[in-house]
Order: sequence, then C-alpha cells, then structure tokens
Amino acid sequence: MGDHGVRVAEAAERGAVLDALMLAFSGDPCLRYVLDTPEKLLKGFHAFAGGMGGAALDEGTAWLAEEGAAAALWLPPGVTSDREAMMAVIGELAREAKLPVLGELGETMARYHPQEPHWYLAMIGVDPARQGRGYGSAILRESLRRCDEEGAIAYLESSNPRNVPLYERWGFEVMGFVQPGDFPGIHPMVRRPRR
Repeated sequence: MGDHGVRVAEAAERGAVLDALMLAFSGDPCLRYVLDTPEKLLKGFHAFAGGMGGAALDEGTAWLAEEGAAAALWLPPGVTSDREAMMAVIGELAREAKLPVLGELGETMARYHPQEPHWYLAMIGVDPARQGRGYGSAILRESLRRCDEEGAIAYLESSNPRNVPLYERWGFEVMGFVQPGDFPGIHPMVRRPRR
C-alpha cells in the first residue's frame, strides 16, 4: 500500500470509489450544472461517473485512498468512456434548456481529446472533509508513475478552475478553455511523459 494508503481499487469496491467521488464532486461547478439539485445528484451520479470512467474498475486502473478519502478513475489506452450511459443520465436529469449547451460542450471537448494512445483521468476527487492533506497528490504520484513508465501521455478535463494549479504542478498543461453558453467552463489538460 502506497503513500496515504493509496492502492488500486478492486472491482468489488465500485460503490466505495463512486461514493468518494460523489462527495468530492458535490460542489463541482460543471457536474452541478448537469445534476443541479441534491435529488438529481444522488439519483444520477453513480450512473454518470460509471459511464465516464467506471471501466477503470474492470481494468484495474481505479485508485482508492485510505477509507475512501480519495479516489480516481483512470482509463488506460484503448479504453473509452461509455458515452451512451452518460447521455442517458443527461437526457433523464438535465434541464431541457441546458441540452443545447451540453451538446456543444461535448462536440468541442471531443476536439481536445487526444487521438494518440493515452491515459485518461476521467475523475479524481477527495472527500471534502479530508481535503488539503495530500490525498489527491498521492493518487496522482502513484498513477502518473505508470504513464511515465509506459512513455504515454495523460489527459484530463479540469471541471473546477481551483484544481488547475494542482494539475500543473504534476506536469499537465492547459490546452484551452471551453465555456459554451452559461456552462461554468472546463480546462482540457495534457501531460507528456517524464523519463
């Protein structure tokens, strides 16, 4: 077990990983644009996050810190998000007036997503009650080591501007800023491997 109890999550720990991420994303501006009431968040988060990065649990590329303090879903090269699952949640729970903005967001973000083989950090988050204690950095340290060993790029989409400096410290670079309509805005970021 690594620093801060960071380890690869077992597929059977899906609930623990998604619960940790739901707490972490409960105040995320972009997620809350879609799931904008507590009821919608509780009803739709697991399905949305599962679609975005749940394949990491089956691939052995999800991470968990001690007692659910933090979690991350990394999709390895060749594994993609389940767009249909995500769109089903959006279709059911997002306000109809937001659907055109979300459609434009999806089209624009697709242009940033790397075409070459890469690791995609679909989600990473720390329980708000345990933030500021190094859990996020501990997960990034362990997981980025694999990217570097493989000589692979890493890609993420920072949905909260407060997190951009953390990712920059770990070598990610901002590729742009996407903010259609009244959407809060998201930063696609890429990291070249370090040798």
